[in-house]
Amino acid sequence: MKMKIEEAVFDKLAEVLKKHDLSEIEYKDNDVKIRLGRTVGAINETPPVAPVKAKQEIEVAENTSETGKEELVPIDWNTHSGAVKSPMVGTCYLAPEPGAQNFVAVGDAVTKDQPLLIIEAMKVMNLIKSPTDGKVVHIAVENAKPVEYGQLLVVIE
Repeated sequence: MKMKIEEAVFDKLAEVLKKHDLSEIEYKDNDVKIRLGRTVGAINETPPVAPVKAKQEIEVAENTSETGKEELVPIDWNTHSGAVKSPMVGTCYLAPEPGAQNFVAVGDAVTKDQPLLIIEAMKVMNLIKSPTDGKVVHIAVENAKPVEYGQLLVVIE
């Protein structure tokens, strides 16, 4: 049995989708079930690339070659053994609330399970904790900026 559903119901659901930036919504009333969806952004859209800071370009480690001279070798933070990477997509916050001091700074000693930052995903604040004791040697993210899954956040030695 087909029922005629008023166009106003679809319009209202579409309005809720857009207002709350949802990709899909489902409505059920007795035997009537409606599911609406929309594409949010282009499917093949690439995320914007953050500009590389001069500081990141010149960070190097000192290494003594066989000739006895010191050479500068670029540091690849992504492959560093102390790299802490994002477990999710979201917005990164370096402090517990606006105006507060950051959880950590470069040079700070940290202990296992100490908060490093927050990633907000779908209005849920996810506390990212240190996986080990050590010293923060690099912070690769900026406050209130988006992060991707697997993106480098912090490096701990």
